[in-house]
Amino acid sequence: MPDYHFRPVDRDDLPMLAEWLRDPLVAEWWPVPDHQLTLVTEDLDRAVMRQFIALHGEKPVGYAQCYPAHHWPAPHFHDLPPDTIAIDVFGAPEGRGHGGAWLRALGDLLLRETSLLVIDPSPDNRRAIRAYEKAGFTGDTVRLDSEGQSVRIMTRLR
Repeated sequence: MPDYHFRPVDRDDLPMLAEWLRDPLVAEWWPVPDHQLTLVTEDLDRAVMRQFIALHGEKPVGYAQCYPAHHWPAPHFHDLPPDTIAIDVFGAPEGRGHGGAWLRALGDLLLRETSLLVIDPSPDNRRAIRAYEKAGFTGDTVRLDSEGQSVRIMTRLR
């Protein structure tokens, strides 16, 4: 199995993350890259939000943020257990083709502390959905999130 590991995001990563967010394949789903970078930066100071750089060997291949699914208003998560961890991710251009594998490795780590993970892609984001399925996530229920956007609820059990 490929060597995937994770390290916390720090402020030195922000220029790299800004570049990734400007990539058209990321910006399509994480719109307004400067705004997204502001949110990522603000979250560095929130203990509830854990942010990671996924590495394949020593090469950065993706970004993940993980948080208690019920911490912020998220009506689409209303029926999930209280200990559910939600995950948001995007890949680096150099990490294309690695998403399912590194997300599976991250899921394996997170499932040591919870019984359920959830991820909520746009139902139209077929590339992400395929990667999430490779990472062990399932589910095809579509709900509206707190911003009124349709999202597909995909979960992974311990």
